[in-house]
Amino acid sequence: MVERDIGSDAPSQGVLSRLVRFGARQPNAPAAIEPLVAALWSNHPREDISVIVRAYERAEQAHSGQKRRSGDPYITHPVAVATILAEIGLLPTTLAAALLHDTVEDTDYSLAQLTKDFGPEIAGLVDGVTKLDRVTYGDAAQAETVRKMIVAMSQDIRVLLIKLADRLHNARTWKYVSLESAARKARETLEIYAPLAHRLGMNTIKWELEDISFQTLYPKVYEEIVHLVAERAPARETYLASIRSRIEGDLAEAGIEGQVTGRPKHYYSIYQKMIMRGRDFDDIYDLVGVRVLVNSVRDCYGALGTMHARWKPLPGRFK
Repeated sequence: MVERDIGSDAPSQGVLSRLVRFGARQPNAPAAIEPLVAALWSNHPREDISVIVRAYERAEQAHSGQKRRSGDPYITHPVAVATILAEIGLLPTTLAAALLHDTVEDTDYSLAQLTKDFGPEIAGLVDGVTKLDRVTYGDAAQAETVRKMIVAMSQDIRVLLIKLADRLHNARTWKYVSLESAARKARETLEIYAPLAHRLGMNTIKWELEDISFQTLYPKVYEEIVHLVAERAPARETYLASIRSRIEGDLAEAGIEGQVTGRPKHYYSIYQKMIMRGRDFDDIYDLVGVRVLVNSVRDCYGALGTMHARWKPLPGRFK
């Protein structure tokens, strides 16, 4: 029997994580990932970043000398992907996998070595993303089949999240690829990735994917809708802020607790209403949207009453 000196044991990984939360010294984050760490800590204050720092350093080394089509160092791409995920609340394990997601496919860093360095969980996420990258796409009629196949291949939902963030950052840089390639990727995005983002409840990613794809495929139509919206509803963000303030005041006066959020409707949504539903632009009323969340059905009807007291419902538009 081997006896262990309990007093000399090194702290376990779980203890280390707790020590970090209680103020133990964090590793210094390289300047390149400071926005990533800031996004993480905005959702999970003082979360342990040691695995993120290690993953960044390994990815930077693996991608050394590689460039994006924009001319930027390749490492900027996985950092951007991880930052997108940090902004929506993902944790360090997923962020580390995002930083490493292209290493196995695009460098000589093997999956076996990655597993040895970072463990099976992170390696499994990277391997899942690598396999999704090999999926080929056919015509629009096959889109639902491909979506089902992607979901079936992703045993861990975090694989899909990394892939969606990967597609979003790539979409933001389509201006650096050929028009033919950008158009093909935009169609894939509208048919495959935006619907997947919708099913996962990742609406902010869905909306941006749709708008970028729409602008890529139909630039003149996109610019026309932007122009029409700007003419009819200039400074939509400012307008939304004033609407939210009024609603919050009305709810407080009525003694109703609620959370008020709002957003400008994205351009692809407006386009769909015009084309798919056969509406003229002048017949589209909801260029901005406001959501009020309350605690009970009674408060819901009370909030509705305050809205109708301030704004008269349009005939045929109340649902």
